[in-house]
Amino acid sequence: MVERVLHISASPRGERSVSARFAETFLTALAERKAIEVDRLDPWECELPEVDGDLLAAKYAGLAGEALTPEQEAAWDQIRKLAERFHRANTLLFSVPLWNFGIPYKLKHLIDAISHKGILFTFDERGLGGMLGGRRAVAIYTRGLGYGSGSQTPDDAFGLEKPYLDAWFRFVGISTVYSIVAEQTLGPSGAEVVAHGSDEAALLARNIDQEPPRAVILGRGE
Repeated sequence: MVERVLHISASPRGERSVSARFAETFLTALAERKAIEVDRLDPWECELPEVDGDLLAAKYAGLAGEALTPEQEAAWDQIRKLAERFHRANTLLFSVPLWNFGIPYKLKHLIDAISHKGILFTFDERGLGGMLGGRRAVAIYTRGLGYGSGSQTPDDAFGLEKPYLDAWFRFVGISTVYSIVAEQTLGPSGAEVVAHGSDEAALLARNIDQEPPRAVILGRGE
């Protein structure tokens, strides 16, 4: 059986991106042990739907049970097609650098564009239900500085990208999440952290079907 992996690369730096390099290492190691099909979604390269007039009108018309206009239907069809790539995947692979305490704005744009009722979640009298259940997520985060306790940039105040994506995973129904956080990639030990991160990404790929969800933090001297 072929495993379908959707790789969402949140960095615009291409091959120079450390987070993207870790993700490629993960994919290479995964392909060595099973057949995979990789769909690459680069929010910096693809045309993301604007979350504006017609799209918001379609959203609220749907919530009210009203018929959509042709313009609203066209806007809604854009996000439906984009979200289909998430539904087709068995594994969602995110490679995410830390930008100003959180995720890069293009990744936020992508999440805002597809996170709607009937697209990635349901909501009725029984409550909220994510529509991506049964899938797993692998999130690779890179941070130039250190964010451990006692640092000038403590994790709970400055490292908000992982909590945000963890919340979004729960929101869309994904409960199996593996995370690698590599800190201090710009410091004097940066090369060591990058090498360790590559090893960790490969190790995760080799053992992911046997290991329970886990989070690994690299480069933190605690």
